[in-house]
Amino acid sequence: MSKENKEISLRKMQWLLFLLSRFKIPMIGYVRPKLLLLNDTDVELKIKLRRRSRNHLNSMYFGALAIGADVAAGIHTFYFAEKMNKKVSFAFKGIKGDFLKRAESDVTFKCNQGKLIRETIEKSDREQVRINENVLVEAFDDMNEIVATFEMLVSVRVK
Repeated sequence: MSKENKEISLRKMQWLLFLLSRFKIPMIGYVRPKLLLLNDTDVELKIKLRRRSRNHLNSMYFGALAIGADVAAGIHTFYFAEKMNKKVSFAFKGIKGDFLKRAESDVTFKCNQGKLIRETIEKSDREQVRINENVLVEAFDDMNEIVATFEMLVSVRVK
């Protein structure tokens, strides 16, 4: 198997997410997101509704929802950087969130923009410039009803 297209296991990405949350971005570790699915197109992760993620109305705090959207939109960048054996610098330049209803249960975040993120990384590598793209993330409660949508402006540069 070529280095350009090596397989990355879900377990390895869960470990990398743990390390990221432990040493680089502790706020992610505070709500302890669980990576459920990660492949070339889709990401699914869950944040449980518990004391750390709950607000005074017993629903998920919007900060916890924002962390879930952050991880769902950003984990693909780490995934493809690892898969393509590239060093990638990325940051979020903007976020637009629509909170449609209160999240009164665990929340699953879904993002199916893997193809777009891969193309963005490849374009940045080719042109050696920073590329900005909008990535969509949806948040669902335990009844599979949508509770929020996020539009994340991701800025990527291959070093």
